[in-house]
Amino acid sequence: MHTSETRYITFQGVRVRYDSAKSYDELVAALLADIGERPLSLDDFANAADSWESYQRQVEPHVGPSGFMLFALFDHGAWIKKAGIDRKVLRVIFGNPMIAITMLRHDVKAGLFAPVEALVADEGDGRSSLTYVKPSSLMVIEPNPQLLSAAEELDAKVAALAAKVAALAAKVTG
Repeated sequence: MHTSETRYITFQGVRVRYDSAKSYDELVAALLADIGERPLSLDDFANAADSWESYQRQVEPHVGPSGFMLFALFDHGAWIKKAGIDRKVLRVIFGNPMIAITMLRHDVKAGLFAPVEALVADEGDGRSSLTYVKPSSLMVIEPNPQLLSAAEELDAKVAALAAKVAALAAKVTG
């Protein structure tokens, strides 16, 4: 007879927020311009591939300039209006299996937090924010130097994407 055991492991995530002078619509547009406007299905790629190499060949054309692709959008703003909260809020799920494998090969449980999730919110007065939880703070909860190294590389890529899309473009005068 086999028994199952439930383990509770407490850990602490680190939330990162980029405030932007861009409007909500401008920030969403900038993010989707980088990661893609149409969510992609990794299952479709996996089902069509017969090897890791063919999988990579299928995925690579969909990777945006910052190294990520869009997997899902959840428009929280659309349904929270029904509860009387008039605010634009979009949850964005994005990632890249070529980056994810660098972590999952050291601990498949890192897949609980890959791909990355971010929240774009309208902050009022024409301003917006982009918030996410630092991937390494979620994935690395026990000593694992290889996983930590790979997750910190992902942290840097996500931070670079967030900083890029949240920043206002420099005005060119002439």
